Amino acid sequence: MADTSENHQGGCLCGTVRYTLHSAPDWSAHCHCRSCQKAVGAGFATWSGVKEENFEVTHGHLTICVTSLGVRRGFCNQCGSSLTYVGDRWPGIVSVLSATLDDPGIATPTAHVNLEDKLPWVWLDDELKRYETFGDD
Repeated sequence: MADTSENHQGGCLCGTVRYTLHSAPDWSAHCHCRSCQKAVGAGFATWSGVKEENFEVTHGHLTICVTSLGVRRGFCNQCGSSLTYVGDRWPGIVSVLSATLDDPGIATPTAHVNLEDKLPWVWLDDELKRYETFGDD
């Protein structure tokens, strides 16, 4: 990741929900799955993950929506900003939408995942790793 200093803040559009990452992100990637596309209303979502002990809501509270079996997405119930993703498939990890960080530049994506759902009008012109599904090696 680009920055190894601690305590990176972020939050929703209206400021009702604020959070702190108590470490630099452990990873960051662009997800092209249909679930993420619908959750954020965009062609793909850029996520950054930290261990759950390094994530803290510091103002307000997340409203949690179970969007599929084992998946909990957190958002602001005032402005609707999508903020977090927690999945049973990755225990102990909280993912935040990178653009909700006050300084999104601290997270440098290293891959595109779930390209099987990439929208035809999304053009990838980078050298990042590419995976048809998230579990590809």
